[in-house]
Order: sequence, then C-alpha cells, then structure tokens
Amino acid sequence: MTAAAAPDAFDWEALRVRAREAMAHAYVPYSDFPVGAAARADDGRTVTGCNVENASYGLSLCAECGLISQLQLGGGGRLTHFTCVDGRGESLVPCGRCRQLLYEFGGPGLLLDTPGGIVTMAELLPQPFGPAHLA
Repeated sequence: MTAAAAPDAFDWEALRVRAREAMAHAYVPYSDFPVGAAARADDGRTVTGCNVENASYGLSLCAECGLISQLQLGGGGRLTHFTCVDGRGESLVPCGRCRQLLYEFGGPGLLLDTPGGIVTMAELLPQPFGPAHLA
C-alpha cells in the first residue's frame, strides 16, 4: 500500500460483501465467469454492478458498467472506494476498459481493493486520458 492509499477507517470487507452479492446476479452463460463490483460514492451511497454477457460477445457488459450506471441513476457523484470479485469471491483487478471508466467517475485518488492491496487509481492507470484532454 502506498502513502497515498494510507489505511483509513473504511470497511473494505463490507464493500466486498456487497460485491459478492452483486456477483450472484451475474448473467454468464458463455464464460461461466461471474463478476460483481461495489463502490462507495462521495455521498455515502454504495453502488453495485454485475457482468452481463451476450451471445454477441463484444456486447457483453462488465460489472463496472452496471455500477457506473447505478451511480448516475442515483444522482451521480464521485467514487471514493472500489472493489470487484470473481465467482469465488476473490478480489480482481479491473480490465483496462474498466480502469478508464472508473477513472472518469473516481479520478486519480479513487482507492481500489486489489489482490496486491489497496492502491490509488493513479497507480493502477498511470498517465490516463480524461475529460481535461477534451477541453
């Protein structure tokens, strides 16, 4: 864990439980690889998502997509803490596409629970492309 991601009083295990609950709703008839995600928003809400596959594989949605949709549907805001889990409930690192999605809604200070420990989004996605590049 880096200095930027110093331990806080945040209950990571409670967030992992919510991710596992979301994972139980995944639709994965093709890969049989369910994923659940959970995050805390800056207003204290917890948002969740699960992966949803499609027979046309390219149309499948990662758990992070559903999570961000729920964030926006609930009023928007910024993500502060994030975790995702596989079908065994073990921590996963978001794919590259989802790192970009999480950066958009959490920024460089978003804390992520990974198999290697708690890291910031800046560590997981160095030199990101973001809204400032479009200004």
